[in-house]
Amino acid sequence: MIPSLPSSRWIRATNAIYLAVFLVFLFLPLLTVAVFAFNDAPYPAPPWHGFTLDWFLGNEATGRVGLFHDEELLGSILTSAVVAVWVTALSVIVGTTNAFLMERAKFPGRQALSMMMLVPLVIPGVILGISILAFASRLADFADSTFGLDIEFLRPGLPLVVAGQFSYIAAIATLTVSARLKRFDHTLEEAALNLGASRTAVLWHITLPYLRPAMVGSAVIAFLMSFENFNTTLMLVGADTPLTILMYGRMREGATPVLNAVSLFLMVASAVLALSLMRRGKQTDR
Repeated sequence: MIPSLPSSRWIRATNAIYLAVFLVFLFLPLLTVAVFAFNDAPYPAPPWHGFTLDWFLGNEATGRVGLFHDEELLGSILTSAVVAVWVTALSVIVGTTNAFLMERAKFPGRQALSMMMLVPLVIPGVILGISILAFASRLADFADSTFGLDIEFLRPGLPLVVAGQFSYIAAIATLTVSARLKRFDHTLEEAALNLGASRTAVLWHITLPYLRPAMVGSAVIAFLMSFENFNTTLMLVGADTPLTILMYGRMREGATPVLNAVSLFLMVASAVLALSLMRRGKQTDR
């Protein structure tokens, strides 16, 4: 529907109802999780038994261990954050490099290479994780049997988790930066070069500042996607358990409102991080 054209009352009502139903479908589960993080009951579901902060702060009298006193949960959050930082840094650096390669370089097979870079995006996360685990395990076994080397980072653990997440998140960063690089005015670089600037100076002072909003945006996406990843991580995790894997294990054992509390904490933290970085990117773009 074109907004500038007149529309009948029933069309406007239908659009409003559709929008309301969509927003309810989108936010009602999140709102339910947030509300029952404060429920004074040993289970994370209705009915409501009263307000409490025990699931955040803990309560020794009732034997409740809150989120901020649960060392295992806090450790898993730190593990997920460390993995996300590594994945974000690698994805932005490699994604920006790939963007220059795809948009600036001319070589045979460039289109085929650009299509192959998108393959990890269409492979299910479980299959991707299993493939990386099988390949790394074969390499580790070969190095052990042939050279007597025990290459630890090829075994299940955080290095493989970073590699597995990076394998597809880097493609998203590449697409994000490439989309902005396509709109770049090349005459700005040519003018700077004609005025005596070196290629390094042009890249640092002209091209990269123009790409900074896209790089910030891809960093936000990479961090959030890495932090919440489950399928690929499940296949590659070792002794150090990221948050999603720990929450899955606890859900199987029997959930408590502590999981609601950590979910609310992550929703707020993710929203604050995303909004602050996106706002900074917009300010840079101006």
